[in-house]
Amino acid sequence: MQHTNRTSRRRAFVAVICVLGVFAAFVIRLIDIQVVNASQLQTAASDKTSGELVVYGERGDIVDSEGEVLAGSVMRYDLSVAPVNVNEFTRTDDDGSTSKVSVEQAASELGDIIGVSGKHILDVVAGALEENENSLYARIAKSIDVDKYRAVEALDIPWLYAKQHPARFYPNGAVAGNIIGFVGSDQSPLAGVERYMNSCLKSQNGTQAYQRGKDGVAIPGSMQTTQPAENGGTVKLTLDADLQWYAQQRLAEQVEATNGTWGIVTVMEAKTGKLKAVAEYPSVDPTDVASSNPADRGARAFTTPYEPGSTFKTLLAASLIDAGLADPTTHVVADGWYYPSNGAEIRDSFPHGPMNLTLTGVLAESSNTGISQLGERMSAKDRYEYLQKFGIGTETSVGFPGESSGVLHPWKNWDNQTFYATMFGQGLTSTAIQDASAYQTLANGGVRLPVQLVEGCVQPDGTVTNVPSSEGTRVVSENAADLTVQMLESVPTDGHFGTTLQIPGYRVAAKSGTAQQGDGQGGLKSTYIVSMTGMAPADDPEYVVSVTIANPTTIRSSAAAAPTFQQVMTQVLKSYDVPPSTEPAPNWPTRF
Repeated sequence: MQHTNRTSRRRAFVAVICVLGVFAAFVIRLIDIQVVNASQLQTAASDKTSGELVVYGERGDIVDSEGEVLAGSVMRYDLSVAPVNVNEFTRTDDDGSTSKVSVEQAASELGDIIGVSGKHILDVVAGALEENENSLYARIAKSIDVDKYRAVEALDIPWLYAKQHPARFYPNGAVAGNIIGFVGSDQSPLAGVERYMNSCLKSQNGTQAYQRGKDGVAIPGSMQTTQPAENGGTVKLTLDADLQWYAQQRLAEQVEATNGTWGIVTVMEAKTGKLKAVAEYPSVDPTDVASSNPADRGARAFTTPYEPGSTFKTLLAASLIDAGLADPTTHVVADGWYYPSNGAEIRDSFPHGPMNLTLTGVLAESSNTGISQLGERMSAKDRYEYLQKFGIGTETSVGFPGESSGVLHPWKNWDNQTFYATMFGQGLTSTAIQDASAYQTLANGGVRLPVQLVEGCVQPDGTVTNVPSSEGTRVVSENAADLTVQMLESVPTDGHFGTTLQIPGYRVAAKSGTAQQGDGQGGLKSTYIVSMTGMAPADDPEYVVSVTIANPTTIRSSAAAAPTFQQVMTQVLKSYDVPPSTEPAPNWPTRF
């Protein structure tokens, strides 16, 4: 009997020990789950039952000076299905009635909206299930617009999902495309304002977290914003979209008519330095970049320097007057050829005998030999410094991507021919924007203002940054600038261009340029870059217009650029209600 009791007690003790062991194991496991590995287990569980979505911030708009959108952002939608869930479903109509919708019917309705056949959609689903019988993803459509998305949403198909993402749109197509630039498919900025003002335009994406069910689909009402998205700022340009369109149309017509390879028109406010139009032809269409020639996807006005030719005679004339070395009536006998003592050879564009010209006449006749003789009055060093003050050889303040400074070799490196060639715009290069800026200097009484393309960046909170400087630099005296503008009035009236440059009611000052281009090997090409640059009204200049056409063949002179100059300047004066001239021109004599 005692033995039996001891055995029972021993068994009870063992049982208790076993129970305590099991309990201890549970406790240890519980501690491991809730304390030691709690974080890892929670993360693993969360990964299985939760998800995260990107919330896209909108890239900022690019607008013109009046707020018209030139580049903007819009949401697009990618459509996908969970193939494993594609089944017949019940649809509740607006009146509360219900109806069964087959897979075939749903696919047909969806296809009608997105522009594919119902069979195509069914084939996509079948293909996904063939690869994976539990497939939860197959893309049906990419980048549909908001109207189509709303129509798709109204179908209320439970196994259809939409993912939104931003896309860029350019409502004016190729108008100002060379300046606006474009972005890649991933919204990365690739060219133009899109690129160089990206710090203003770029957005910051946010995130949303959600809980999902066994089918991997988000549970309604579980979405929470974990990181809010931030939209980009708005870049306001100085350009006028309407004027830009007009200039681009007239330029395209003339480049085609003269069989040129490309052209540029710039319009600048004389008293502010603001660019109102920078038109190019050909120009890239940001909505279809691939269709354009790679050479036409940038902004030649900023990036392509060329020898400007006779438009630079104006800068030398202003420099001579400013230095007290000449005036509008200074005399010079200009022959068809001039042979300086240093061995250089200078010729005019057409053969002629001696002409008794004033400095005004030298500009009107565009005489290389005449300006060369008068230019000898100023040292190479002083001429070089004046060109620098006019902005030649230096990038503008705009800072456009790929902008060129042009080439202005130090005066000590000028050879005997270059000493003279720089007097009439050869032996150096400049951009169309630099040329317009130099003439803005003269139109503004001798003060060169920073070139402006961007007025500022308007941040989402309303603050404005990136406001450009408006502080000017005096280049020549007001008297020298005014006299030079008056001399340029002889160009539209001396008869060489007929009435092509004249605008009824307005005094116009302009200078032509026809520059034969170097071949890079010390010789000259047989092609020319021709231009016409000027201002109006000449008695109180408000706007500077510059027209450049490369390699015209039907008209191989600046006469190719003259009609476009007159058309654009006329439109500018009309668009901005510029009052007509009220005082007669001084009519400086061109001969003696």
